[in-house]
Amino acid sequence: MWQPATERLQHFQTMLKTKLNVLTLRKEPLPTVIFHEPEAIELCSTTPLMKNRTHPGCKVTYLGKVTLTGTQFLTGCTESAVIGLWEQHALTEEDTTPANAILEIRPFQVRLHHLDGRREATVHMDTYQVARIAYCTADHNVSPNIFAWIYREINDDLTFQMDCHAVECESKLEAKKLAHAMMEAFKKTFNSMKSDGRIHKSSSSDEFPEESATEDD
Repeated sequence: MWQPATERLQHFQTMLKTKLNVLTLRKEPLPTVIFHEPEAIELCSTTPLMKNRTHPGCKVTYLGKVTLTGTQFLTGCTESAVIGLWEQHALTEEDTTPANAILEIRPFQVRLHHLDGRREATVHMDTYQVARIAYCTADHNVSPNIFAWIYREINDDLTFQMDCHAVECESKLEAKKLAHAMMEAFKKTFNSMKSDGRIHKSSSSDEFPEESATEDD
């Protein structure tokens, strides 16, 4: 049946509009599924393949820790503990051991990132609260590359022990830098605790004693 051009055009437009509506109804949910979710899935699946972010800090070889007696620590108090750790480490390692950890000193907290066999990814991390570090030094006769700190470890029964931790740095300068960084962390922690009222001004000389750990030779 013949129809005027205007009627045929209107009929075509109506059919086209109907088909477009059907396509729109069918396709409307697809962009969310096709363009967004696969992108998110791809990002999630590739994230573990990315390299672990590098931690700011100093590459060190962690020598271990020794429990000390007493609560007053003066210059040279870590020497015997460091010698024992150094000799024990020398017996277990035939050649020069590459850095197995990264020591990161922050205000309020010190982080020791233990690295895997490839010295790339962090296996686990030990944390030390700066407020519980009683002493630190980079001055040792056995080796100028060793940096050590004494930490007040709280046990499960609420008793405490004083542990001397030691790390070997790549150079004497790196050990000195760690000592300076620790003293800066001491100052920031102390000032924050003093402003919060957690310590009294009269105890300033006892909480964070100034010692020769940060002096350059």
